[in-house]
Amino acid sequence: MSSSRHLQGSDAATAAVGFLVVMEFASGLLQGWFSPLLPAIGERFDASSAALNWVSAMYLLGTAACVPLIAKLGDLFGHKRLLVVATASVALGSFLVAFAPSFELLLVGRALQAPLAAFLPLEFAIVRDRNPATAGRSIGRLVGSLTLGAAVGGLLSGFLLDSVIGDVSVVLLVPAVLMTICLAVVYFLVPETTVRKTGTVDWTGAVLLTVGLLGVLGGVSNAGTWGWTSALTWAAIGVGAVVLVVWVFVERRVRHPLVDLDVVGRGMRVPMLMAMLFGAQLFGVQTPSALFLRATPETNGYGLGVTASMTGLILALFALAMFVGASMSDRLARSALTVAGSLALGAVLSAASYILMIVVPGDAALFALWLVVAGLGGGVVVGVLPTVIVQQAPPDSVGIASGLYNTSRTASGAVAGAVFALVMSSMITPALTGSAKQIPSVGAYHVVWAVCAALCALTALLALKLRSPATVTENDKTPLADDEQVHA
Repeated sequence: MSSSRHLQGSDAATAAVGFLVVMEFASGLLQGWFSPLLPAIGERFDASSAALNWVSAMYLLGTAACVPLIAKLGDLFGHKRLLVVATASVALGSFLVAFAPSFELLLVGRALQAPLAAFLPLEFAIVRDRNPATAGRSIGRLVGSLTLGAAVGGLLSGFLLDSVIGDVSVVLLVPAVLMTICLAVVYFLVPETTVRKTGTVDWTGAVLLTVGLLGVLGGVSNAGTWGWTSALTWAAIGVGAVVLVVWVFVERRVRHPLVDLDVVGRGMRVPMLMAMLFGAQLFGVQTPSALFLRATPETNGYGLGVTASMTGLILALFALAMFVGASMSDRLARSALTVAGSLALGAVLSAASYILMIVVPGDAALFALWLVVAGLGGGVVVGVLPTVIVQQAPPDSVGIASGLYNTSRTASGAVAGAVFALVMSSMITPALTGSAKQIPSVGAYHVVWAVCAALCALTALLALKLRSPATVTENDKTPLADDEQVHA
């Protein structure tokens, strides 16, 4: 009888992960959907290139504002419940984006889509609650499906616009319909978690964290438009930094903080720092790599001169390689390589790929190979690292710990993207066509890739200092960290 119940529980956990994999594939699809459509969106609303920057910036700032709060509310009131709320917001925002009569309302829709970034933290908590022993494998599948969805989204949206539909509004409607289906999936088929954290919502901490992150990220992400020497840029960054310092002061003195900094400090400082370093290069390097692929030797004196569709295909190969790396990450972590070894291996592969981009860029095929190597290494890291966070976190704080992990990656990626943009705009050279146009020099790309290689090398060194989480078997019960945990 007991084995029958165990089998049923195991089947239920497997089914729950399957439904969440569908959710993450749709999440990745939406995240990759917009980049190929930006020119068409600009034409539809007569928006400048500077204005189009807000299509991504509004989503980024929205994630900084909502992800930690949604993750914390999941720990308090139920992770499935907040996943339903987040999915409903994304679906509503997607419909608003598709039918927006003005560019301003489209940006409002993008802000409503920001809870998409809270999907993973909530799902991490759900899969750990269902079966701690298989949480690492499940997290690898979730991250892999996210990267696969992003690759498919980038290819499919451009294909639909160019070859099938031709109307950007209809193309934007596709993810809205998909998110509506996902809303039904999570509401009816995904189970609720059982562990709750008692206490109240730290609204003061939530407001301070939101304002601080919005200030820093708002200043950094708009530095290219406002200028790095602009008083507005540094005022936003400075005010945000001061508010974050005040937030730390407040969090250490309230009874039920939004983020228990002592809990985060226990075994999580190293993996959080690794997340920031690796996230910086992972998100920051995407635009420079795409620009190098598109650059023509006749005009730039360097580059591979591939078409836009071929660029999309090569970047899709990178995403597919990340999917493979994430899918095999748990098996590597459980092998003789160990968690620390697998993280170091993934980071070293990524570092080597950037060095090869500098030394042997070659033709498009060879450059694509280096991107595939970077994708495999990156997939292993992003598959294993959140498992470390989830296993180190107390069962009643998995949501907020995972939310901070996601936010730290996104924030560092935004900072790196802005810094790399500054490098590209500072290290310039005249175009070879004889016009007065200034373009980034090949040295600018080398600097970006060298910084990325250094960030990966630091990640590998930190992995060797990592305290591996205790192995959980199927018959083990995860001990409660303190007396603040209750069961729903």
